[in-house]
Amino acid sequence: MGVISYFKKKKDEQNFRTTYEKYYDTIFKRISYLTGDMHAAEDLTQEVFMKLYNSPPDHNNIAAWLNKVSTNISYNYIRDRKIHEGKNEVIYEKEMDNVVSIEEAAINNCEVDLTKKALNILSTRDRMCLLLKFSGYKYSEIAEVIGVDKNSVGTLISRAQTKFKDNYLKLEKRGE
Repeated sequence: MGVISYFKKKKDEQNFRTTYEKYYDTIFKRISYLTGDMHAAEDLTQEVFMKLYNSPPDHNNIAAWLNKVSTNISYNYIRDRKIHEGKNEVIYEKEMDNVVSIEEAAINNCEVDLTKKALNILSTRDRMCLLLKFSGYKYSEIAEVIGVDKNSVGTLISRAQTKFKDNYLKLEKRGE
Protein backbone atom coordinates (compact mmCIF):
# COMPACT_ATOMS: atom_id res chain seq x y z
CA MET A 1 0.00 0.00 0.00
CA GLY A 2 1.58 3.35 -1.12
CA VAL A 3 1.62 6.51 0.93
CA ILE A 4 -1.09 8.05 -1.26
CA SER A 5 -3.50 5.37 -0.32
CA TYR A 6 -2.15 5.61 3.23
CA PHE A 7 -3.40 9.22 3.67
CA LYS A 8 -5.73 10.01 0.81
CA LYS A 9 -7.98 6.98 0.46
CA LYS A 10 -8.31 6.07 4.10
CA LYS A 11 -8.01 9.61 5.44
CA ASP A 12 -6.67 7.90 8.49
CA GLU A 13 -5.98 10.70 10.95
CA GLN A 14 -4.33 8.32 13.37
CA ASN A 15 -1.68 7.26 10.83
CA PHE A 16 -0.92 10.90 10.01
CA ARG A 17 -0.66 11.75 13.71
CA THR A 18 1.73 8.86 14.24
CA THR A 19 3.93 10.05 11.37
CA TYR A 20 3.73 13.64 12.65
CA GLU A 21 4.75 12.67 16.18
CA LYS A 22 7.54 10.40 14.91
CA TYR A 23 9.21 12.98 12.65
CA TYR A 24 8.20 16.38 14.06
CA ASP A 25 11.24 16.86 16.34
CA THR A 26 13.70 15.76 13.67
CA ILE A 27 12.23 18.06 11.02
CA PHE A 28 11.93 20.96 13.48
CA LYS A 29 15.59 20.61 14.50
CA ARG A 30 16.68 20.40 10.88
CA ILE A 31 14.78 23.52 9.86
CA SER A 32 15.88 25.36 12.99
CA TYR A 33 19.50 24.50 12.23
CA LEU A 34 19.24 25.57 8.58
CA THR A 35 17.39 28.84 9.18
CA GLY A 36 18.87 29.79 12.54
CA ASP A 37 15.40 30.96 13.59
CA MET A 38 13.40 28.83 16.00
CA HIS A 39 10.20 30.85 15.58
CA ALA A 40 10.32 30.48 11.82
CA ALA A 41 11.22 26.80 12.24
CA GLU A 42 7.92 26.19 14.03
CA ASP A 43 5.92 27.67 11.16
CA LEU A 44 8.02 25.99 8.49
CA THR A 45 7.75 22.59 10.18
CA GLN A 46 3.98 22.97 10.19
CA GLU A 47 4.16 23.84 6.50
CA VAL A 48 6.13 20.66 5.77
CA PHE A 49 3.53 18.52 7.49
CA MET A 50 0.70 20.34 5.73
CA LYS A 51 2.37 19.46 2.44
CA LEU A 52 2.64 15.85 3.60
CA TYR A 53 -1.02 15.73 4.51
CA ASN A 54 -2.26 17.49 1.35
CA SER A 55 0.18 16.02 -1.19
CA PRO A 56 1.99 12.97 0.18
CA PRO A 57 4.75 11.37 -1.92
CA ASP A 58 4.04 8.46 -4.21
CA HIS A 59 6.62 6.28 -2.46
CA ASN A 60 6.97 4.90 1.05
CA ASN A 61 10.21 6.66 2.08
CA ILE A 62 8.53 9.35 4.16
CA ALA A 63 11.71 10.29 6.07
CA ALA A 64 13.59 11.13 2.85
CA TRP A 65 10.62 13.06 1.49
CA LEU A 66 10.27 15.08 4.73
CA ASN A 67 14.01 15.87 4.73
CA LYS A 68 13.93 17.05 1.11
CA VAL A 69 10.81 19.17 1.56
CA SER A 70 12.08 20.67 4.84
CA THR A 71 15.41 21.55 3.20
CA ASN A 72 13.68 23.19 0.23
CA ILE A 73 11.32 25.15 2.46
CA SER A 74 14.24 26.27 4.65
CA TYR A 75 16.27 27.47 1.67
CA ASN A 76 13.24 29.30 0.27
CA TYR A 77 12.76 31.00 3.63
CA ILE A 78 16.45 32.00 3.82
CA ARG A 79 16.39 33.38 0.27
CA ASP A 80 13.19 35.34 0.88
CA ARG A 81 14.55 36.72 4.16
CA LYS A 82 17.77 37.89 2.46
CA ILE A 83 15.79 39.59 -0.30
CA HIS A 84 13.53 41.26 2.28
CA GLU A 85 16.45 42.35 4.46
CA GLY A 86 18.30 43.67 1.40
CA LYS A 87 15.30 45.78 0.44
CA ASN A 88 15.00 47.07 4.00
CA GLU A 89 18.69 48.05 4.05
CA VAL A 90 18.34 49.95 0.77
CA ILE A 91 15.24 51.73 2.06
CA TYR A 92 16.99 52.52 5.37
CA GLU A 93 20.07 53.89 3.62
CA LYS A 94 17.95 56.07 1.33
CA GLU A 95 15.99 57.38 4.30
CA MET A 96 19.17 58.08 6.25
CA ASP A 97 20.50 60.07 3.29
CA ASN A 98 17.37 62.23 3.45
CA VAL A 99 17.40 62.72 7.21
CA VAL A 100 18.83 65.98 8.43
CA SER A 101 19.89 65.99 12.06
CA ILE A 102 18.58 68.66 14.38
CA GLU A 103 22.10 70.02 14.64
CA GLU A 104 22.43 70.27 10.84
CA ALA A 105 19.04 71.94 10.60
CA ALA A 106 20.01 74.49 13.24
CA ILE A 107 23.29 75.23 11.47
CA ASN A 108 21.47 75.56 8.14
CA ASN A 109 18.93 77.94 9.70
CA CYS A 110 21.71 80.06 11.17
CA GLU A 111 23.51 80.17 7.83
CA VAL A 112 20.32 81.12 6.01
CA ASP A 113 19.63 83.91 8.52
CA LEU A 114 23.20 85.15 8.27
CA THR A 115 23.02 85.07 4.46
CA LYS A 116 19.77 87.06 4.47
CA LYS A 117 21.24 89.67 6.80
CA ALA A 118 24.41 89.97 4.70
CA LEU A 119 22.32 90.38 1.53
CA ASN A 120 20.08 93.00 3.14
CA ILE A 121 23.10 95.16 4.00
CA LEU A 122 24.04 95.34 0.29
CA SER A 123 22.68 98.02 -2.01
CA THR A 124 19.64 97.06 -4.05
CA ARG A 125 21.69 96.81 -7.25
CA ASP A 126 24.39 94.58 -5.67
CA ARG A 127 21.75 92.35 -4.06
CA MET A 128 19.90 92.01 -7.39
CA CYS A 129 23.14 91.20 -9.24
CA LEU A 130 23.97 88.37 -6.85
CA LEU A 131 20.45 86.96 -6.66
CA LEU A 132 20.04 86.97 -10.44
CA LYS A 133 23.52 85.52 -11.04
CA PHE A 134 22.97 82.64 -8.62
CA SER A 135 19.49 82.04 -10.00
CA GLY A 136 21.03 81.20 -13.37
CA TYR A 137 20.48 84.41 -15.32
CA LYS A 138 22.92 85.38 -18.08
CA TYR A 139 24.92 88.60 -17.94
CA SER A 140 22.80 90.16 -20.70
CA GLU A 141 19.62 89.43 -18.74
CA ILE A 142 21.10 90.83 -15.52
CA ALA A 143 22.21 93.96 -17.38
CA GLU A 144 18.69 94.48 -18.69
CA VAL A 145 17.07 94.03 -15.25
CA ILE A 146 19.40 96.38 -13.36
CA GLY A 147 19.77 98.82 -16.24
CA VAL A 148 23.51 98.73 -16.95
CA ASP A 149 25.75 97.84 -19.90
CA LYS A 150 26.22 94.06 -20.18
CA ASN A 151 30.03 94.48 -20.28
CA SER A 152 30.03 95.89 -16.74
CA VAL A 153 27.97 93.08 -15.16
CA GLY A 154 30.99 90.87 -14.43
CA THR A 155 32.72 93.65 -12.52
CA LEU A 156 29.54 94.51 -10.62
CA ILE A 157 29.02 90.88 -9.62
CA SER A 158 32.63 90.54 -8.50
CA ARG A 159 32.40 93.67 -6.33
CA ALA A 160 29.01 92.56 -4.93
CA GLN A 161 30.48 89.17 -4.00
CA THR A 162 33.36 90.83 -2.17
CA LYS A 163 30.97 93.12 -0.26
CA PHE A 164 28.71 90.17 0.56
CA LYS A 165 31.64 88.13 1.85
CA ASP A 166 32.86 91.01 4.03
CA ASN A 167 29.35 91.56 5.43
CA TYR A 168 28.87 87.84 6.09
CA LEU A 169 32.18 87.50 7.94
CA LYS A 170 31.51 90.62 10.05
CA LEU A 171 28.06 89.33 11.04
CA GLU A 172 29.45 85.89 11.76
CA LYS A 173 32.20 87.35 13.93
CA ARG A 174 29.66 89.35 15.94
CA GLY A 175 27.57 86.21 16.42
CA GLU A 176 24.44 87.45 14.72
